[in-house]
Amino acid sequence: MKLLVTAVAITTALAVCPAFAQKKTSCTSENMAKLVTSSNAMPDSPRKMAMMKEMGAANAAMAKGDMRAACKSYMRAQQMSGQNS
Repeated sequence: MKLLVTAVAITTALAVCPAFAQKKTSCTSENMAKLVTSSNAMPDSPRKMAMMKEMGAANAAMAKGDMRAACKSYMRAQQMSGQNS
């Protein structure tokens, strides 16, 4: 349930900020959704927990309006998952 709330919050935040989504970074709602979806398939492990902690940090940063910090947290989570896109 927490994962679903995080995914919805991320998608909503990026939909509200279309200029941010247009930048040439991999911090797009599409890529964040892929990361959340791929994390569902991962077995519970310290790596998954660390990745979800970073996604939570990204969500908290977006809630505060700090898109730069949110993107950095997302990028760290993406590296932990081994996802390329």
